[in-house]
Amino acid sequence: MTAALPMGVVAVLSLGVAAWSVLAYALLPLGAAVHPDMRAAFEAQRAVVYVHAYAAAFALALGPLQFSARLRAARPALHRWTGRLYLGVGVAIGGVAGLAMAPQAYGGTVARAGFAALALAWLYTGLRAWRAIRARDVAAHRRWMVRNFALTFAAVTLRLWLPVSVVSGLPLALAYPGIAWLCWVPNLWVAEFMILGRSRPARAAVNRNNR
Repeated sequence: MTAALPMGVVAVLSLGVAAWSVLAYALLPLGAAVHPDMRAAFEAQRAVVYVHAYAAAFALALGPLQFSARLRAARPALHRWTGRLYLGVGVAIGGVAGLAMAPQAYGGTVARAGFAALALAWLYTGLRAWRAIRARDVAAHRRWMVRNFALTFAAVTLRLWLPVSVVSGLPLALAYPGIAWLCWVPNLWVAEFMILGRSRPARAAVNRNNR
């Protein structure tokens, strides 16, 4: 995710999708911004859809701030409060709402399983990030936050995969089950490569000091 894209691009995409989601759900009829085949699922769970959309947009907007070294150094209290809001409002509420939406998701069993797995992974990595910082394990907290934001960024990659499926000529009914997994599994792989890349210099330094 962020290894493939500069953090500035990630922030712009995140804020853009967050702003679009808020405006679309606030100003347009429910389902107006999605494919017509998806509208029935949206109408079946209106309240949960709105909760998920706004909470996920909140997480998208706050997420990039959590990776700002300048903010952490200059305003540590602000970093802590935005982190609490990111995890407590964006991830916790958005994840529970996403999990509630998954059984009704468009695309059949494969798509529903993909979105349910995404919601569970989002909640789990958020919980691990919170528990790590409560234990004052900053290194583990940062690793779990990288994983968690990679899953938050699925809201962006989902919207990047949809036009790819249109250009490919695949019917949405065939493409969407794959998109339900492609929007987040590659993000998590990239997050793991990022974590591994950051840990190598630290391990090398420890090895040098132990010689």
